[in-house]
Order: sequence, then structure tokens, then C-alpha cells
Amino acid sequence: MGTQTVLVGTRKGAWVLEGKGGRGTRELKGPMHLGSVVSHYVADPRKPSYQLMSVGSGHLGPSIFISCDAGVSWSEAPKPPAFAPVATETGEGRTVDHVFWLTPGHDSAPDVWYAGTSPQGLFRSDDAGNTWQEVTGLNHHADFYQWRGGDKDGTPDGPKLHSIIVDPSNYKHLIVGMSGGGIFESFDEGGTWKPLNKGVAMDFYPPKDDGSEYEYGHDPHCIVMHPLYNNRLYHQNHCGLYRMDRDVSDVWQRIGDNMPKDVGDIGFPILVHPTDPDCIWVFPMDGSGLWPRTSPDGKPAVYCSRDGGASFARQHNGFPTSQAWWTVKRQCMAVDGSSPASLFLGNTQGQVWASYDEGNNWQCLASDLPHIYSIEVVPGS
Repeated sequence: MGTQTVLVGTRKGAWVLEGKGGRGTRELKGPMHLGSVVSHYVADPRKPSYQLMSVGSGHLGPSIFISCDAGVSWSEAPKPPAFAPVATETGEGRTVDHVFWLTPGHDSAPDVWYAGTSPQGLFRSDDAGNTWQEVTGLNHHADFYQWRGGDKDGTPDGPKLHSIIVDPSNYKHLIVGMSGGGIFESFDEGGTWKPLNKGVAMDFYPPKDDGSEYEYGHDPHCIVMHPLYNNRLYHQNHCGLYRMDRDVSDVWQRIGDNMPKDVGDIGFPILVHPTDPDCIWVFPMDGSGLWPRTSPDGKPAVYCSRDGGASFARQHNGFPTSQAWWTVKRQCMAVDGSSPASLFLGNTQGQVWASYDEGNNWQCLASDLPHIYSIEVVPGS
């Protein structure tokens, strides 16, 4: 197994974890941007050594930094994402609080990137992350104010646009998640959009008088499309775990009903195996009562399905067996393309964990880092 490079974004800066697979020696490099919030730290699969990082500072505000040399040096984007000074229904324009999500564009467009912000906004760069423009088809859609829940604060950490998906088979096909708001889809590179939320429960709203579903207003946590089978989608929601097969239906099916009842199907991240569309991993958290968002009963575990969500197996070897109240956020699990696949996760306690046998056994690679916001594997490392 070759060298693996894991990018770690935290509440107080960013680090790089390098080393061999298995139980080989590892080196933790950093910090970079110490003291700043790094919401997402991503390597470009189309350009070796090219990386983007979302950096937020209480003094300088939100921005994006670019490295052309695998994180050795950084330069700030001359024009980071910013909303146009257009008044909203409340009479005030929106301001980007932070850039929450970064996604490289299609392989056929090596300089295109997308960014999701808080409050909810979608931005695009056509020059490798240096200058950014609003995707006006979404941000200024006639129904966007209603889609995103009006002036509601959204999630506890603020409203967010996330899970930006560029269909590998069709660069014009985009999917995004908004918390709150729901899942939305475009087939014309962001020009027009429609909701994609049929079948998703919405337990936090009262039922409609006519018994119909809510078209928008949902709270997706993470959405994934299989990189080889674009008809297969999964998503982890505030109200459960779902699967969709686009060649069959545009209605989400709640596969989370097949999770153990005492664990539930609430969580943030979800991973799909790079070659097997029926294999996924989730990290369930306690969604009962006041929504503690910690490992159920203080016993962290990953759950794996190898049959498209029909059944799930608990994977916890190496994890603490009690009094480990982990929170793993939506950008804090990653999978690489090795065989068997390696999995990585980070928690709010500042620990990075890895499995080199597809989740069967786990080991701690790093601890005592700040609160972890994102984990990404450098492609091809």
C-alpha cells in the first residue's frame, strides 16, 4: 500500500497527515492558518498538488486560499464568494458568513470549482478558485427565499449549502443540499433548478391538512452520488437515511428503517464505496430527545451496508467501548480508492481514525487536534 495523504480542517487551522497504510509510521504536518476556522480543505483530483481551503477569520472574514504546491505555500483568492448587493424580501442584502463546502468541477473543465456558503448560496469559479461568481439561477431563483426557509437561522451552526455534486457523466447535471431547504437539482449547469425531496420525512413540521408531502423545507445532512453509477444516490437526513435509484424512480426510499432500532438512522456523514454502489458507511448519532448528536450510549461505531441498505453491520473494533461521546460532522468521513478501501473519520474531540480493511478494524492516527470540521483524502495518494 502506498503513501496516503489525509487533509484535516479544524476549528483552529489545518493539518496534513501522511503515512503508509496499515500500521506504518505517520507524520502530522502543520498547522496552517492557525487560529482560523477551516471548514473544508480539498485537493483537486484533476491537478496534482493543487488544493483549495475555506478559511474564516474573525478579523478578516471568510475567504478561500489556494495552494499550487500541495500546501507548502498559500495565496488568497482575489475575489472570494460574495453575494451581490441585492435587497431581499426583508430589505437587507445577504452577507457570506463562511464558505462551508468546496467541490471541484467536472473533469472536462479543469479550472471550474463550486462553493457552498452560509447562509445558503452557490458560487462558481472558472479560474481555479481565484475569482467567484454567484450561480444566479439558484441564488436568485424566484422561490429561493421560500426554499431556504425565509429568515430562519437554519441549523445550530447556521444555514448551509453543502454536498455539491457534479455528475461525472454529465457536467451540466448538478445536485446540492441546503440545510435547511432540502435537495435541489439542475440539468443545465445551474441555470434552472427543481426540488428533489419526494419521499423524505419532515418530522419537525406539522402534517399538511391535505396529507401531501412538503416539496421543500427539509434538512439534508449529506448527499452522495456513486462515481461510476450516477443513477444511485444516498443521503443522510435530519429525518433518516435514504436511497434513490434514478433509473427506477425520483422518490427517496428510507433504508434507515433497516438500521437497529436502538441505534436509529440519524447522523451526518455518509460514504459510498468507490466501485460498489451497494456498499455504504454511516456513523449514526443520537437523534432522540434534545438531539445530543453524540454516539448512542457513548459507544461509537460505523455501520456498513453491502446490499444497498437492506441490512447493516456494526463496525467498531478498535473504538472505545464506553463513555466516548463522539460527534462526527458531515465532512468528517472519507474513503480512498485502494483495495481494500481505506476509511478515515475525524471527530469533534480532535481525533483522526482510520480503517484499512473497509471498516472492520480501526486505529487512531492522531489526537489532541482542535475540533475537526473536515477530512479529505488526496486522490491517488
